[in-house]
Amino acid sequence: MLLAAHDLEVRYGRVHAVRGISIALARGEVVAVVGANGAGKSSLLRALLGIEKPTNGRVEFGGRDVTSWPASRRVKEGLVLVPEGRKIINTLTVNENLLMGAFNRSDSAEVSRQIADIYARFPNLAARRDSRAVVLSGGEQQMLAIGRGLLAAPKLIMLDEPSLGLSPRLSDEVFDFIATFSRERGVTVLMVEQNTQRALELADRGYVIELGCIVASDRSTKLMEDDTLLNAYLGRGRVEATQIKKIPL
Repeated sequence: MLLAAHDLEVRYGRVHAVRGISIALARGEVVAVVGANGAGKSSLLRALLGIEKPTNGRVEFGGRDVTSWPASRRVKEGLVLVPEGRKIINTLTVNENLLMGAFNRSDSAEVSRQIADIYARFPNLAARRDSRAVVLSGGEQQMLAIGRGLLAAPKLIMLDEPSLGLSPRLSDEVFDFIATFSRERGVTVLMVEQNTQRALELADRGYVIELGCIVASDRSTKLMEDDTLLNAYLGRGRVEATQIKKIPL
């Protein structure tokens, strides 16, 4: 397994955001994490990266225990997060934002080639490469944020709500981009997304989170047909422990 979390817990004071979650991702997989607002999805990603310190549990990446590692070291090893809200630097140019993603790299020729690939795929970014990022639309900012993440040379890229605030057309462009770089570069993807249908269509597998717990996990095609998913995601009653489905890891 490329990434594994065991019995992970995250607390914010009296708030128990993540409650004993265990997940695993194999190399090359696309895995979706879905659930309602406040379910603990973003807290899970932040704990995996080390931005939030778990109160319990263990994180392994590339076969090593990285629980005590700072986020900076995990990024250097190839675990990268594209955060919710994009978090681009508006006062920097588009090109400078992209270069920020490559700050740990020394292969400048390959970095230049990858930036050229991003500009070829997204001409609007190319046209604004020397403009401040504040001029970009929401969809362009999301493409820039994902491109910046890819320039960190990730083995696993975590995407937090990549379609948030985007129109259906722009959401489709974002999901198409995710599918393309995962397939062409072999990048493993862990995606938190409220657009359940679209996320599971893209993903190989999915986890459903409710109130900080995994209440279902299966192949995406199975989850899309499962009433357990509807109950957990749409709030149509609580899912009892006897209903929890898990797949072999």
